[in-house]
Amino acid sequence: MSLSIFLIVIFAAFLHALWNAIVKGAGDRTIVLGLVAAGHVIPGFALLAFSAAPSSAAIPYIVASTVIHWGYYALLSIAYRTGDLSIVYPIARGLSPVLIAVGALIWVGEELPLVVWLGVFAVSAGILLLARGVFTSGISRAGLVAAVGVAVVIASYSIVDGVGVRVSGSPMGYIGWLFVSELFVVVFVFTSRWERLQNMSGRAIAIGLFGGVVSGAAYGLVLYAKTQAPLGVVSALRETSVIFAALMGVFWFSEGPRRDRLLAALIVGLGIATIAGVNV
Repeated sequence: MSLSIFLIVIFAAFLHALWNAIVKGAGDRTIVLGLVAAGHVIPGFALLAFSAAPSSAAIPYIVASTVIHWGYYALLSIAYRTGDLSIVYPIARGLSPVLIAVGALIWVGEELPLVVWLGVFAVSAGILLLARGVFTSGISRAGLVAAVGVAVVIASYSIVDGVGVRVSGSPMGYIGWLFVSELFVVVFVFTSRWERLQNMSGRAIAIGLFGGVVSGAAYGLVLYAKTQAPLGVVSALRETSVIFAALMGVFWFSEGPRRDRLLAALIVGLGIATIAGVNV
């Protein structure tokens, strides 16, 4: 992996943590997630206007990814309604690299060195440290379950899109269709909750759309990186966003206990960096 790809993925990690913090801080998270999807659709049309169409071989992957993203939005809404950002985000993003690495090995045949298991162990240790409070305090178990579900969905669409963008023949065209396909999410959310959307302030709507643009930029950068480096490595490096999310949760939302959550996020981040560092 070149230095430029490394920096692109790190920047995407920060953007991803940022838009998740925007959703977590929203009053009506379902509407905001609809706005995030709308924020994908707008640049998606722009990409289609200036990019070559993806090959027909990519169509099944675009359809599958669109369906999987429906589950992603639903579970993410539940997770942030019932759990803290500094717990939900590291668990969801910390588990997914392991699932993606295994899935890429089975489906694509991408093999990673044995040293990555040191990273896997560190990720697991950090996740256990984060999850410990679920059974010893008032932290919602539903939030934990939803976070694990989000991790499974993330791994699913990451592998699907990682393969799809490679067979598309036009990465920008693939990303454009992927974003435009989220129009179905926008229509469903807005038509079923139109009154709630009308009651939102212009500022809240603007923030939601901004979150969508940030989210789209983050995922587009990662998809581009996956055309230049192994899926498992890119996905693992991207999950250093858990450190950004933990900092935002602790200092933005005043979540605690501060020391335990920062320590757990650091352990998860070190594990992920170990996985990725083999090929950086």
